[in-house]
Parts: sequence; structure tokens; C-alpha cells
Amino acid sequence: MTPTLKQNLMAEFIGTMFLVTVAIGSTILPLTLPGWTISLTVFINAVAVAMVLFALIETFGSVSGAPFNPAVTLAILAAKEIKPKRAALYMIAQITGGFVGLLIVGLMFYSYDPNILVVSSNVKDSGQVLAEFVGTFLLIGVIFGCVRGGSKHTGLSVAFVVGGMLVTTSSTMFANPAVTLNRMFTYAICGVAPISGILFIMAEVVGALAAAAVFAIIFLVKLKEKCEPFECPMLTGGPRPIIVDTERPSAQPAKCEPYDCPPKEKRQRS
Repeated sequence: MTPTLKQNLMAEFIGTMFLVTVAIGSTILPLTLPGWTISLTVFINAVAVAMVLFALIETFGSVSGAPFNPAVTLAILAAKEIKPKRAALYMIAQITGGFVGLLIVGLMFYSYDPNILVVSSNVKDSGQVLAEFVGTFLLIGVIFGCVRGGSKHTGLSVAFVVGGMLVTTSSTMFANPAVTLNRMFTYAICGVAPISGILFIMAEVVGALAAAAVFAIIFLVKLKEKCEPFECPMLTGGPRPIIVDTERPSAQPAKCEPYDCPPKEKRQRS
């Protein structure tokens, strides 16, 4: 069954909500512990974001595609793989979900600092703005390359590149306008002043569009056709069905591994 638009938007809202929660919360928790350092906080942030992002992609990937990022959605729109109206709704869900995540972080650490919403004063420099372009460009490239190249480890690849670039780039790689926007209103060390945040978002948008153009040339078409998760064509040579109930194998429909797709001509003859 193809997910409905409502399900798509719910997945994007919840996914981005938790992504912002971990992106900000993992930089506040170390401050509450004895012996914290900025370097340790950055490392904790990278590990936490990578692990939670991977879990979120695995959870919601079959529902909405799991971009959780307006820049990624914009790149998909530029590649004409999503309709403009749906893309706009995705972005709204992502931004509002991110804001709820920001509020959750503020409430969780209320006893540490009761200021739930604070305009950040962390001004960034031009090198950090460039880092946002670079980080977003690579993120989009990894997504396009994995999806169009037929990788079965897209979620893991995205999590690795985000975690890795977070401890590599001078900006600690926001690469997500929804995250950047909400980081303008936190006292955490990961916050960004509004003027710098606007420049970050501009760099992220340009990076996303540049990557969409470049990787559309490298990957002109998907190198391997993919089926919707759990749609199982019962064909000879096709994906092997997974019987859910071994006691009554005919009582439940067979399932296939996600995206394990037999050749199109075989499916057309079925």
C-alpha cells in the first residue's frame, strides 16, 4: 500500500522533530555534567546525531523517503522527483516539526536553564558559511548517489557522512535549514545568531541546488530499479518471500526485502 500524503507529512514532522531534539539536546547534556569540554561535546553531538538519524531513516524511509531536511527536499524538487505542492508541504512539516523539537529540548533541560527560547548570539565567520555549502553539497551527493546507484545502505551512508562531516567542518555541519532555523533560538553552544543563520541557510540552499545539478549529470538515471518496500511479486527468480507466521504460512501475505525488485519485463508478464 502506498503511504498517503497525511502519512508522509506525519513522518516528516516526527522525524525532523527528533532530529532537532538530538542535534540540540546532545550539546546541552554535556554542559550539565562535570568535566565537560567543547571538544567532547562536539564528539558526543556527532555520534548522537549519526545514530539517531540512521534510526529515523530506517523507521520512516519507506513512508516519506525520510529527507527531514528542506534542503534535501529542494534538491529532490530540482531533480523533478517530487511535485512542487508536496515539496512545499514537506518543508512546512519539517520546519514545524523542528520547532516542536526545540521546545522539547527546552522543557527537558528546564531545570538547568529555564529559558526555553533564547536568541543565540553565536556569530559565525565566512569560513563557516562556506562549510555549510560544502557539507550540504556532500550530503545531497551521497543521497543521490546511494538512491540512484541502488545502494541498500543509504540510511547508514547518510548517517556516516553527517556524523563525519560534523567533526570535520568548521561549522559542525548543520546542512539543514530546519535545524539552522531552530538553532537561532537556543542558548546551547550549537546555536547560531540570526544574521549568521540566514547566511547558513542561503549556503545550504545553494549547496543543495548545486549538488542536484552536478549529481544529476553523474547519475542520469537510477542504476537499479526499486520496488516499494514489501511489495512482493511472486515470480520465479524474484525476491524470496519471508513467511511471517510459520505455523500458518497461508494466513498472512508474504513479504519481500525492501527494494528487492525483479526485472520489469518479468513483472509485466505476471
